[in-house]
Amino acid sequence: MQSSPALSRRQALAASTAALAGSSLASGRLAADSQVPKRAVGKAKSVILLYLHGGAPSQDMFDMKPAGPVESRGEFKPISTNVPGIDICEHLPRMARWMDRAALLRAVQHRAGCHNEIPSFTGYESPTGMQELNDQHLPPSMGSVCEYLKSPTERLPAYVSLPNPLGYLGETGPGAGFLGHRYSPLLTTAHPEFDAGADLKSRPNPVKVRGIPRINDSRLIDGMTLDRLRSRRSLLSQLDVTPARQSADGLKFDQFQRWGFDVLTSHQLQSCFDPALFDQSVKERYGNTLFGNSAFIASKLVQQGVKFVNVIWTWYFQLIGGLQDFGWDTHEHNFSILRHYLPQVDLVYSSLMEDLERTGLLDETLVVLTSDFGRTPNVNQTAGRDHWMHCYSTLLAGAGIRGGTVFGSSDKQAAWPVDGPVRPADICATIYDCLGIDPDLTILDRLNRPHKIAQGGEPIQAILA
Repeated sequence: MQSSPALSRRQALAASTAALAGSSLASGRLAADSQVPKRAVGKAKSVILLYLHGGAPSQDMFDMKPAGPVESRGEFKPISTNVPGIDICEHLPRMARWMDRAALLRAVQHRAGCHNEIPSFTGYESPTGMQELNDQHLPPSMGSVCEYLKSPTERLPAYVSLPNPLGYLGETGPGAGFLGHRYSPLLTTAHPEFDAGADLKSRPNPVKVRGIPRINDSRLIDGMTLDRLRSRRSLLSQLDVTPARQSADGLKFDQFQRWGFDVLTSHQLQSCFDPALFDQSVKERYGNTLFGNSAFIASKLVQQGVKFVNVIWTWYFQLIGGLQDFGWDTHEHNFSILRHYLPQVDLVYSSLMEDLERTGLLDETLVVLTSDFGRTPNVNQTAGRDHWMHCYSTLLAGAGIRGGTVFGSSDKQAAWPVDGPVRPADICATIYDCLGIDPDLTILDRLNRPHKIAQGGEPIQAILA
């Protein structure tokens, strides 16, 4: 008989103490005397958010300026897509074949500062970097709002984030904010792996990060298995005769505890992370990278009914000493790095779209590709591009999106919007609209102050089907 997967003590404790976190932290609620506003059913049942952490250079990807000044136009050439008049980078040929299902925003901007991921996930343009803010006072991410609004009868999480916490600095951007940890994403863990002999110290030629996310990592074995967890749960049910404990919002301890156990023991969830899924064909199609494997798992999660999935390409230098991996923060060797990164994005995006279309899920899944900001129009003295929040691109595709559209444009250097400027709040509002959630829905923070879930953003009607 095959043994059940191992669980870490941390995961087992998380299941049994979920009620305590929910009781003390889940203070957000709908505005008094309000109900969820009625709204037309959205075309998207799920969202997969592909997040290029560090600041992806849109002028080298989706907003090419071949006739621009030599100091800004870069080293790459544009190619035609399957939509006449829309060109993208030569290193994204597979993505070019999906432009008829996608909408391209070319004039995204915000004022929240560099390496501030909060606007992307919440729409809130906080004035300082994410490390300087207390998550408990921030608005919740889109995924956490989905978790908050889901039916009490749903046992699967509505929100999952892959493969690791963002930048290993916590989940301030993708987190639940003032809603409390009960509405945070289900976080997976992954240990970055590298090919034998790979040079981990070459930034111009970045190493491929490999690995597979897990919800119960066998490297954290401490003797706890799913079989033993079920046995202990049965024993607990026989011994626990204490009165039902109840949180401030009326939810009982045993409800939280049951949800925690359901997450850890769910066959639906476990099946999405089955190593047997990663056969040779999957590895070839998705590139056998951590980002690619995470995207493949995301397709399985939405197939099971998970509503919102983050797939984050972040950096791992904090884990491994000497590793020259800073994600998309290309202050140096921008073009050399992109020659490695762009083909990976191209492969992962196109494979994800193919799988979603083949399974019939593309018509009900919204795929979003974005970053925390863009990069400077001018190339610096180290062949890099620096931080730039004033104009960058975002790609939306699939359910609810009018394919083959471009909204907004930039100047000849891709430095400033010429028309159609949008902010992250507008993108969040558009995502909510595709999900059939009113962007003007109001929830209360810990001080009973009302907040619109999209921070006042407006859906971008021109790209909606």
